[in-house]
Amino acid sequence: MKALTDFLGALSPRHDGTQKAAAEPPAADNETLLPHEREFHHAAKMNNLETMEKLLRKNVNINAVNTLQRTALHFAVAGNHVSTVDFLLHHKARVDVADKHGLMAIHLAAWSGNLDIMRMLVKAGADQKATNQEGRNVLHFAALNNNVDIVDYLLQELQLKDLNKQDEKGKKAFLLAAEKGHVEMIYNLISLKLFTSEKDKEGNTAVHLAAKNGHCEVLEVLLNQWKEINELNQHNSNALHIATRHGHTSLVRFLISKNINLVPKPEQNSPLHLAVLNNHLPVVISLLDANHDINTLNPKQQTPLHLAADLGNVELVELLLKAGCDLKIADKQGKTALAVASRSNHALVVDMIIKAERHYTLKQEHLENHVDAPDFSLVFKQDHSAQTKQIRYCLWNLAYNQLKPQEWKTLALFWKFTEEQIKAIEEQWTGKKSYKEHGHRMLLIWLHGVLLAHQNPVKYIYEDLVHVGFQQVADKIRAEMSPEMDSRKCAVS
Repeated sequence: MKALTDFLGALSPRHDGTQKAAAEPPAADNETLLPHEREFHHAAKMNNLETMEKLLRKNVNINAVNTLQRTALHFAVAGNHVSTVDFLLHHKARVDVADKHGLMAIHLAAWSGNLDIMRMLVKAGADQKATNQEGRNVLHFAALNNNVDIVDYLLQELQLKDLNKQDEKGKKAFLLAAEKGHVEMIYNLISLKLFTSEKDKEGNTAVHLAAKNGHCEVLEVLLNQWKEINELNQHNSNALHIATRHGHTSLVRFLISKNINLVPKPEQNSPLHLAVLNNHLPVVISLLDANHDINTLNPKQQTPLHLAADLGNVELVELLLKAGCDLKIADKQGKTALAVASRSNHALVVDMIIKAERHYTLKQEHLENHVDAPDFSLVFKQDHSAQTKQIRYCLWNLAYNQLKPQEWKTLALFWKFTEEQIKAIEEQWTGKKSYKEHGHRMLLIWLHGVLLAHQNPVKYIYEDLVHVGFQQVADKIRAEMSPEMDSRKCAVS
């Protein structure tokens, strides 16, 4: 397939109507050609009949092949040059020459969609059932490029029903049309009774192939023909798994609307796992909107949060945390998402998960006062807001210049940080002074909770420092903060 597209790409016109420079092939492709033969090939590409006639009078070999085994007829057909093809056939050019990849002129005509050239080649005796090295015949090539007229000519006028065969990958024309998203061709093949629910050699139906490339319109047509929307291929994937893996958000929404199964088998990753693994944030949002189980487990007993935490993907972690995923679930190794993030050295994610753990724990403790409504102020990512700049600087100074080793842990335990949370913060070790960074991170996590509770952090940091016996440090904190800051509540980040 690549050989064909590369070949035709070299012949395609520029926007200004001129031929690409690649129309004159590299010298390596022409090593077997004599100078006149090389000129003859070029003339065929450029539809230059005058030059071709002149060279034929000099007895040029009309069937000369380059190193890729391509003749002048190959180039004329690929370029859709009807007059040049007619000239070559009139002078008895061979129609059965296969290039290095098994491509014949009739294959190129089927791909290009020129019915006049196709008729000319058939009349000249071209092998209508010839296949290339991939096992593809003219019907395959016509379906690949949505050439309905060619298909109608082959199947209705020539009655070549036996062209409807599988190629080397097990794909019939119908599967190829679905894979390429050709709605018109799909409708045409259905009307010709060539609809098939057969699978290719990887177990893919037309539905799987359309899903892989995001062809929503084709899928809608296909699902009107049969209802096996949940059918699995050899990779244990249905259409939703495939669309999710490739990030086709609109197609995911379409499949969900068709009530495709969102519940994975025990040996599968769920669609949500796949969306996280492939970093498709819009797909994750669509799946969550469709009530996909946010705590679904894969074969390793990992939730989607485990995967996002292991990858260190802040945006996905934020989304899953805000959606209220279960933070206590442990995988087969006994690790929570927090432990996974800590092991993978993703400090930002570690801090986000701890913020979420503390927030949801507090929320659960005050459940009787809770109103079940979206909290649009809920953010677990780092706070860079201008409103909290002064208090954040104050906490940085406290951690790096005032607290001694281990003192941050005293505060952490007073503020009910768990042993696992403290251990996760300590996991990121950078040297003997790591305690300063650890303390700073702990203080920012504490600040996050205070701000979400709409409390005054300056008041609480002073009182709590005093309570744990850090009177001198508490006095310094109060002195650093302005009266204005001391009297207002910081806005929630």
